[in-house]
Amino acid sequence: MDIFLELATILIAAKGFGYLSSRFGLPAALGQIVGGIILGPSLLNLVTYGEGVRLLADLGVIMLLFLAGLETDIEEFKNVGFPSFVIALLGVLVPFLFGYFIAIEWGYPQMQALFLGGVMTATSVSLTANVLIELKKLRTRVGAAILAAAVVDDVLGIMILTILVAMNTKGSVYVEDIVILVGEIVVFFAVSMLIGSRAIKEILRGSHKINLPETVTTIALAIMLIFAYLAEHFQIAAITGAYLAGILVAGSEDAKKIIDKIITIGYSFFIPIFLVGVGAETDAHVVITAGGFAFIYSFLAIIGKIIGCGAGALISKFKVKEALQIGVGMIPRMEVGLIMANIGLAEGVLDRGAFSISIAMVMITTLVTPPLLKWAFARE
Repeated sequence: MDIFLELATILIAAKGFGYLSSRFGLPAALGQIVGGIILGPSLLNLVTYGEGVRLLADLGVIMLLFLAGLETDIEEFKNVGFPSFVIALLGVLVPFLFGYFIAIEWGYPQMQALFLGGVMTATSVSLTANVLIELKKLRTRVGAAILAAAVVDDVLGIMILTILVAMNTKGSVYVEDIVILVGEIVVFFAVSMLIGSRAIKEILRGSHKINLPETVTTIALAIMLIFAYLAEHFQIAAITGAYLAGILVAGSEDAKKIIDKIITIGYSFFIPIFLVGVGAETDAHVVITAGGFAFIYSFLAIIGKIIGCGAGALISKFKVKEALQIGVGMIPRMEVGLIMANIGLAEGVLDRGAFSISIAMVMITTLVTPPLLKWAFARE
């Protein structure tokens, strides 16, 4: 299919299937992935996902993390406190171990097993927030704990992905390498925050002197791409650089305007291509025939968050009922989980089978969260 016609098909499918998904009270992103599966090689084969489309999808990934950084409240991150950190830490550690050991037990190579564990760690609370709003529980102690823990969870998930990508590049999985890589990430963040924050504010302020349409937005996008390049240059995932660029740009006077423009650019073109592409790269036949492992992997992803986040909540003096609600609220995986799986496939660590099982897990955890969350709060 001609690339222009393929892109048109992707965009129409993204909005059409996204709309249908939202009508059923589910995230639009889930519908877009389903649309990709239907249009992709698994079924209709209308979307082949060639190199040109893949490049646009890669830009969608970077833009998605740039937006995540732009919308990260640094002050909130500083003030999330010990309870939310403990909830997020255990909510990342337990699923990671569950995913890693079940993959090893099932005969996956060590690097693949690490990525399968990593995909389990990420939480997307956009769906949870919608359900909490519906239940009028968002502004409760439990709602605040879930949202605050999600901030820490996102950063930990991105750090895990960065470490795994660098470990795959270097070809080792030793403890010393992990310590060095964590140190590199910390130094990269620290230097960027100390030097980059003020410099970016001045650059964006100076861009107002260039009397051309959307100059500020263009400069912000250039900063995003430069940080993505620098991150890759230091053997750190490009999305980490994009995320950091978003955090730095968020501190500028033009942040609100830039967010609005990036949302328009990203969600009208690049991000839908990424999400439909995730579905197109998913082999539905592998998911269907995977059977036992796909089911166990998804089940452990659900239980891992309930146990990990629930234990963190209990340690932080929440009641048992509240700990259950927090654990259930942290179940769904979407954006970062999809990005982890996509990067794993692009890096050649995950084959199409492991990638498809990861996507199945993302979809299952998204589908089960609304009824489980309503059940957890109905116990009050």
